[in-house]
Amino acid sequence: MYHIYKSSVCILPVKKPLNKTASSPSPSTNINQLIFIVAASIKTWPNRRSYFQEWWRPNITRGYIFFDQNPTTNILPWTYNNNLPPYRVSENTSKLEVYSRHVKPEVIRIVRTILETFREGDKDVRWYVMGDDDTIFFLDNLVQLLGKYDDTKYVYIGGVSESVKSGLGISFEMAYGGAGFALSYPLVEALVVNLDRCIETYPYYAFGDQILSACVADMGVPLNTEKGFHQLDLTNDISGFLSAHPQAPLISFHHLDFTSPIFPTMDRHKSVRHLMTAAKVDETRLLQQAVCYHKQTKWAFSVAWGYSAYIYEQLIPRSILRRPLETFTPWGFIGEPPHYMFNTRLVTNNSCETPHVFFFHSITRLSSDSSSSSSNNNSNRTTDEIMMTYIRYKPRQLPPCSSDHSADYISTIQVYSPATKLNFVGNRGECCDVLNVDGKNTAEIRIRSCEKTEMIVV
Repeated sequence: MYHIYKSSVCILPVKKPLNKTASSPSPSTNINQLIFIVAASIKTWPNRRSYFQEWWRPNITRGYIFFDQNPTTNILPWTYNNNLPPYRVSENTSKLEVYSRHVKPEVIRIVRTILETFREGDKDVRWYVMGDDDTIFFLDNLVQLLGKYDDTKYVYIGGVSESVKSGLGISFEMAYGGAGFALSYPLVEALVVNLDRCIETYPYYAFGDQILSACVADMGVPLNTEKGFHQLDLTNDISGFLSAHPQAPLISFHHLDFTSPIFPTMDRHKSVRHLMTAAKVDETRLLQQAVCYHKQTKWAFSVAWGYSAYIYEQLIPRSILRRPLETFTPWGFIGEPPHYMFNTRLVTNNSCETPHVFFFHSITRLSSDSSSSSSNNNSNRTTDEIMMTYIRYKPRQLPPCSSDHSADYISTIQVYSPATKLNFVGNRGECCDVLNVDGKNTAEIRIRSCEKTEMIVV
């Protein structure tokens, strides 16, 4: 039986901040209209600070970092050349009636960061975005995504876990907080009024995002699921997952401390910084997959923009290559499958199914009159392009799929893509052409818009 407990009186009343009261959404959303709420701890922050600084934009992004305790000397002084938002220490929630009987009372303060942030009274707010201190946001994509929604309504946006175990143990229908989620201003304005009462209703929920999701559901607001939010409830080598990203803008990463570095020749923090060099040029295409074929050699190319490129010595259909290679392992206890909320392909030693793997190395912006190492490419370029270079990770160490068409000699793949941003409205993905595989050790690919009736067939 469910009970609604009397709200605690130890907390200050909510002060309604000055904000717009529009009856319809404004023409566009910009980054200044988002308030970020980051749940952190003094124990984890020193190691995770660099993750945060990779996406935070000083003097542009707005928000607060909430610590569980007063910062210690290894965290202070806080300014760091003004590259960080203001911090707050979460209010003492032990005075709440529910605290003593909650299964995990420390999560109460995480739920209440939304209330404490609302009290700050920030102006011109359309969205509150919540995340953890190891959440990495891709801001341009996030702003573009939020712009699709009516911020004058009650809106709740986020992503579910990749793990069946997490879904069974927590929820299949909530936005996971580590991946980050967004709440529209009107929803937060209404939610905070009875938030403490709602927290008292769920003393048996062990996670802050779980409690907040229940409170939102109790207001009759459903989750809008977006596939670009990544809780990353996966372990070890997630390159297979990132190389076959869903056809959606990349919004966030989480749990990178529980995976292998995403670039195997770098540590975790340098890997994130390296990925961000591609994101700064074109965030819209980041991890977006393009597949094309070289019929003469019977090779299939799969490019995850800004991250990896694969060569298969077999013409494998695009519908198959969209499934991630299961280079990763399940989150938590490994029981009977299914483990994942998506289809996968098993890693094998079959020469025809195992790719040659290349990782992103460098990126250059080319103008229509700039020179190029490839006469084939130079003669075809009429507009500005982005050139990305992918370098072979290591020898595949398998015999060729076909005796006369081995890709072992390819050490570099150069990928050209439009300098214009990718528009996901009505997006069907992009196509590509193999320009050249006859160089000394380099293959060249150009990514382009698909023709109206084009179907990528083998």
